[in-house]
Amino acid sequence: MSESSSPAADPHTWKLTLAYDGTDFRGWQVQPGERTIQGELQQALGRVTGETPLPQGSGRTDAGVHALAQVASFALRAPIPADNLQRALNRTLPESIRILEAKIVPNTFHARHSAVAKTYEYRVKLANSRREGICPPFLARYVYAFPWPLDLNKLESAALQFVGEHDFLSFAANDPDSKTRNEKASAAQSPNAEEQLSTIRTIFSSTWTRQETEDADLLIYRVRGNGFLHHMVRNLVGTMLDVGRGYLEVETIPGILAAGSRTAAGPTAPARGLFLHSVEYEEAQTH
Repeated sequence: MSESSSPAADPHTWKLTLAYDGTDFRGWQVQPGERTIQGELQQALGRVTGETPLPQGSGRTDAGVHALAQVASFALRAPIPADNLQRALNRTLPESIRILEAKIVPNTFHARHSAVAKTYEYRVKLANSRREGICPPFLARYVYAFPWPLDLNKLESAALQFVGEHDFLSFAANDPDSKTRNEKASAAQSPNAEEQLSTIRTIFSSTWTRQETEDADLLIYRVRGNGFLHHMVRNLVGTMLDVGRGYLEVETIPGILAAGSRTAAGPTAPARGLFLHSVEYEEAQTH
């Protein structure tokens, strides 16, 4: 006991991988008077270890957005085995938040600054699927039940337009990357803060696939890139859905990118269909 409470104990950097249903939370970031993923995790750490570090996430998912493998990092002095920390956190966290892995990593690791790539997934339920297009209630929290028929070939062609390095200002929230600017104000020593303020991003892959389940036909968009702006994936999806239903032509996408204006792109797709799929790091950062 004296070792765990000693102020001289060296802190360890921890990396958590967690999944969550974001429906009932106001997003990742702590907000006064609101339930958030970051806030729940901080409180759980306090109950388990007696320490309350603010976990830093790989990105700040918005209200209603889910995660299959979000990553968080923080420092702890408590000498607790990784398996014990995972089990203890899962016992005290809401059932809608699960710790998939807990491990000690090098002190240079940071969930956001160390990330080299992220993958997001967006799920759309087809209107022309079985049962007259009714969205099953147990799917409604996790898909966008799109009300118009969609052309998968057009969606695939539209998705390819985003591969490569582009200025995605047209697909950012109206106040582009405001969250990142706030992060810079609170963490001015970030080695890549200046880069993060740019609206230029590189997309490594951008694809649509069709997935038939017992109760619904889904279209799944998966995009992997070196970073994403606030609302970027949802704005990409909203624009591509306009292409898929014939409201926009694929050929208009280069012009939308060049416009550098949010008003040039399509609508923002609902948060409920979006999942942070995975986050990638250099192996040396996590071992």
